[in-house]
Amino acid sequence: MKLLVTGGAGFIGSNFILYWIKNHPDDKIVNLDKLTYAGNLENLKEIEKNQNYSFVRGDICDAKTVNNAMQEIDFVVHFAAESHVDRSIAEPATFVMTNVIGTQVLLDSAVKNNVKRFHHVSTDEVFGSLELNNSNKFNERTNYNPRSPYSASKAGSDYLVRAYFSTYGLPITVTNCSNNFGPYQFPEKIISLAITNILENKKIPIYGDGLYVRDWLYVEDHCRAIEAVLQKGKIGEAYCVGGLTEDINNLEIAKKIIKILGKDESYIEFVKDRPGHDRRYAVDWSKIKNELGWQPLYSLDEWLEKTVKWYTENESWWKAVKTGEYQRYYEKQYGRN
Repeated sequence: MKLLVTGGAGFIGSNFILYWIKNHPDDKIVNLDKLTYAGNLENLKEIEKNQNYSFVRGDICDAKTVNNAMQEIDFVVHFAAESHVDRSIAEPATFVMTNVIGTQVLLDSAVKNNVKRFHHVSTDEVFGSLELNNSNKFNERTNYNPRSPYSASKAGSDYLVRAYFSTYGLPITVTNCSNNFGPYQFPEKIISLAITNILENKKIPIYGDGLYVRDWLYVEDHCRAIEAVLQKGKIGEAYCVGGLTEDINNLEIAKKIIKILGKDESYIEFVKDRPGHDRRYAVDWSKIKNELGWQPLYSLDEWLEKTVKWYTENESWWKAVKTGEYQRYYEKQYGRN
């Protein structure tokens, strides 16, 4: 089988490629990535010379590049997206172009090249926000209610994918995943940011009161979920993928990381809240568990410890990315430490 993985140099995409090559060594993978600030080929160094792996640098909005990469492809796994809410507030046009137009270009090419499956990786953020202290959770029947330029652009791409299934008969599946964490995550999301800041003896910036709730999904569990959908998922269906069964807020996450690293809570710094900050996400992932037999391998605490260990042991990787453009963005977003 031959797969086209878009955004394969990014956090989740690179973890997926490493996972797939390890577990499906006979399959071929083409990695199409523009190499924006969050794309890093260092993530894939261990397999860059593998004869079944190839890299194409290109923009998913470029139809010629996409069509060339799509030749003889069986499955498309579409990760490529602008994905950070804070950046979407500052630069919404970039998100619409990549996440909506880019997806449409890929879909057109997939139809022309008769791919056997187009798998679209989306987010739980398309469902909007839940209230604190209740039992409601997002599921596959939840109405879309995006509240940021990022989630609105992902909702648009989701609708396009489903439209190409209904209109053109393109075999599609969709996963709406919760917040990922793990190795190779660009340190702008709270877990990777918190770990690397403490290792640099800096404070952890916590928005508002810190009580914002997210469902946390370890990236390898996410890769396993996509594998399950590609192998056993029903064409035309969407599957919600989460990692937790109980709520945990951002402040609690920060405290867990501080404890693992043997520090105290003086490392917590509350900062001005961002506009339109969704209060709570919670995911009901019973459909993928019941129908496809998937569930997380380990608990949040176990995965957090593994993640902290990885960043501690791979200082050269994250120090290299926390420079230049990232540093300018960080100072603009949170102020100087």
